[in-house]
Amino acid sequence: MTELDMTSVGPALPSICAGVGLAEGEFIREVLDRVGDKWSVLIIATLHDGPRRYTELHEAIPGISQRMLTRTLMLLRRDGLVTRTAFAEVPPRVEYALTPLGIDLHGISAALVLWARTHHMQIRGHRAVFDAALDKASGS
Repeated sequence: MTELDMTSVGPALPSICAGVGLAEGEFIREVLDRVGDKWSVLIIATLHDGPRRYTELHEAIPGISQRMLTRTLMLLRRDGLVTRTAFAEVPPRVEYALTPLGIDLHGISAALVLWARTHHMQIRGHRAVFDAALDKASGS
Protein backbone atom coordinates (compact mmCIF):
# COMPACT_ATOMS: atom_id res chain seq x y z
CA MET A 1 0.00 0.00 0.00
CA THR A 2 1.37 3.39 -0.93
CA GLU A 3 1.12 6.26 1.51
CA LEU A 4 -2.05 7.65 -0.04
CA ASP A 5 -3.47 4.50 -1.68
CA MET A 6 -6.03 3.22 0.78
CA THR A 7 -7.83 1.00 -1.76
CA SER A 8 -5.76 -2.00 -0.72
CA VAL A 9 -6.99 -1.75 2.88
CA GLY A 10 -10.11 -3.71 2.08
CA PRO A 11 -13.72 -3.49 1.02
CA ALA A 12 -15.89 -0.43 1.56
CA LEU A 13 -17.30 0.02 5.06
CA PRO A 14 -20.92 -1.01 4.29
CA SER A 15 -19.62 -4.26 2.80
CA ILE A 16 -17.48 -5.14 5.80
CA CYS A 17 -20.31 -4.27 8.20
CA ALA A 18 -22.87 -6.41 6.38
CA GLY A 19 -23.92 -9.36 8.47
CA VAL A 20 -22.15 -8.19 11.62
CA GLY A 21 -24.17 -9.24 14.63
CA LEU A 22 -24.87 -7.07 17.66
CA ALA A 23 -22.21 -8.64 19.89
CA GLU A 24 -19.52 -8.57 17.21
CA GLY A 25 -20.45 -5.01 16.26
CA GLU A 26 -20.16 -3.90 19.88
CA PHE A 27 -16.74 -5.54 20.19
CA ILE A 28 -15.53 -3.94 16.93
CA ARG A 29 -16.69 -0.52 18.19
CA GLU A 30 -14.86 -1.10 21.48
CA VAL A 31 -11.62 -2.04 19.69
CA LEU A 32 -11.90 0.96 17.35
CA ASP A 33 -12.44 3.24 20.37
CA ARG A 34 -9.25 1.88 21.93
CA VAL A 35 -6.97 1.93 18.91
CA GLY A 36 -8.35 5.20 17.58
CA ASP A 37 -7.94 7.42 20.61
CA LYS A 38 -5.19 10.00 20.41
CA TRP A 39 -3.06 8.61 23.24
CA SER A 40 -3.05 5.07 21.85
CA VAL A 41 -2.07 6.35 18.40
CA LEU A 42 0.76 8.45 19.87
CA ILE A 43 2.05 5.61 22.07
CA ILE A 44 1.99 3.17 19.15
CA ALA A 45 3.79 5.69 16.92
CA THR A 46 6.43 6.31 19.59
CA LEU A 47 7.00 2.60 20.23
CA HIS A 48 7.35 1.93 16.51
CA ASP A 49 10.88 3.34 16.79
CA GLY A 50 11.73 0.62 19.32
CA PRO A 51 11.20 -0.30 22.97
CA ARG A 52 10.95 2.57 25.44
CA ARG A 53 11.00 2.95 29.17
CA TYR A 54 8.02 4.56 30.88
CA THR A 55 9.85 7.85 31.45
CA GLU A 56 11.01 7.95 27.83
CA LEU A 57 7.42 7.50 26.66
CA HIS A 58 6.20 10.20 29.02
CA GLU A 59 8.83 12.64 27.77
CA ALA A 60 8.22 11.77 24.11
CA ILE A 61 4.44 12.34 24.19
CA PRO A 62 3.63 15.98 24.96
CA GLY A 63 0.59 16.59 27.13
CA ILE A 64 -0.01 13.05 28.36
CA SER A 65 -0.40 12.76 32.12
CA GLN A 66 1.24 9.94 34.04
CA ARG A 67 -2.20 8.58 34.91
CA MET A 68 -3.31 8.56 31.25
CA LEU A 69 -0.03 6.99 30.08
CA THR A 70 -0.32 4.24 32.70
CA ARG A 71 -3.97 3.57 31.85
CA THR A 72 -3.43 3.57 28.08
CA LEU A 73 -0.41 1.27 28.34
CA MET A 74 -2.44 -1.14 30.47
CA LEU A 75 -5.29 -1.19 27.92
CA LEU A 76 -2.89 -1.63 25.00
CA ARG A 77 -1.28 -4.54 26.87
CA ARG A 78 -4.72 -6.03 27.53
CA ASP A 79 -5.48 -5.96 23.80
CA GLY A 80 -2.13 -7.56 22.95
CA LEU A 81 -0.71 -4.50 21.18
CA VAL A 82 2.08 -3.71 23.64
CA THR A 83 4.32 -5.82 25.86
CA ARG A 84 5.85 -4.87 29.20
CA THR A 85 9.19 -6.42 30.05
CA ALA A 86 10.67 -6.07 33.54
CA PHE A 87 14.43 -6.62 33.77
CA ALA A 88 16.00 -8.01 36.96
CA GLU A 89 18.51 -5.19 37.32
CA VAL A 90 19.44 -2.59 39.87
CA PRO A 91 17.89 -0.14 39.47
CA PRO A 92 14.84 -1.94 38.11
CA ARG A 93 14.14 -1.37 34.42
CA VAL A 94 10.86 -1.84 32.57
CA GLU A 95 10.45 -1.48 28.81
CA TYR A 96 7.39 -1.31 26.62
CA ALA A 97 7.41 -2.54 23.03
CA LEU A 98 4.97 -3.20 20.21
CA THR A 99 3.83 -6.75 19.58
CA PRO A 100 3.40 -7.99 16.00
CA LEU A 101 -0.26 -6.95 16.33
CA GLY A 102 0.82 -3.46 17.43
CA ILE A 103 3.28 -3.20 14.54
CA ASP A 104 0.48 -4.13 12.14
CA LEU A 105 -1.76 -1.45 13.67
CA HIS A 106 1.01 1.14 13.32
CA GLY A 107 0.79 0.90 9.53
CA ILE A 108 -2.91 1.70 9.63
CA SER A 109 -2.57 4.55 12.13
CA ALA A 110 0.37 5.99 10.17
CA ALA A 111 -1.86 6.12 7.09
CA LEU A 112 -4.49 8.06 9.08
CA VAL A 113 -1.87 10.50 10.38
CA LEU A 114 -0.58 11.00 6.83
CA TRP A 115 -4.13 11.64 5.63
CA ALA A 116 -4.66 14.23 8.40
CA ARG A 117 -1.34 15.94 7.58
CA THR A 118 -2.13 15.98 3.87
CA HIS A 119 -5.63 17.44 4.28
CA HIS A 120 -5.39 19.57 7.42
CA MET A 121 -5.56 22.90 5.55
CA GLN A 122 -8.68 21.79 3.65
CA ILE A 123 -10.31 20.69 6.89
CA ARG A 124 -9.41 23.99 8.59
CA GLY A 125 -10.98 25.84 5.66
CA HIS A 126 -14.17 23.78 5.83
CA ARG A 127 -14.39 24.33 9.59
CA ALA A 128 -14.01 28.09 9.17
CA VAL A 129 -16.78 28.22 6.53
CA PHE A 130 -19.07 26.02 8.63
CA ASP A 131 -18.44 28.00 11.84
CA ALA A 132 -19.01 31.32 10.05
CA ALA A 133 -22.32 30.05 8.64
CA LEU A 134 -23.33 28.77 12.07
CA ASP A 135 -22.46 32.13 13.67
CA LYS A 136 -24.42 33.97 10.98
CA ALA A 137 -27.45 31.71 11.45
CA SER A 138 -27.42 32.16 15.23
CA GLY A 139 -27.12 35.94 14.90
CA SER A 140 -23.69 36.20 16.50
